[in-house]
Amino acid sequence: MEKVKLKNVGTIMTSVNRNQLVTLEDLDEFRERLISEFKQLIDEKISPVMPRKWLKSYEVRHMLNLSPGTLQKLRSNGTIPYTRIGGAIYYDREDIQRLLSTSKIRS
Repeated sequence: MEKVKLKNVGTIMTSVNRNQLVTLEDLDEFRERLISEFKQLIDEKISPVMPRKWLKSYEVRHMLNLSPGTLQKLRSNGTIPYTRIGGAIYYDREDIQRLLSTSKIRS
């Protein structure tokens, strides 16, 4: 009998014979494991991730759809508060949210 190695499926590493029978119980067990692993992957993707408190310039530019020059101007005129550590500039997420809320134009 020739043996065939199967790749790691979930947490099970096994080898089977080519003419080994697979029962309905085996298939049902495999289905349950597969569904469970899919649910776990989906839950990991869907579960809300806590947003970081400090954002870098590229993140703020993306968030507000700004060019680097416009972000620089907003920093220079004091519209957007920031913190500089070494050469890196950081923005507090709450400050950005507050800026967006206070800049609302009501019609």
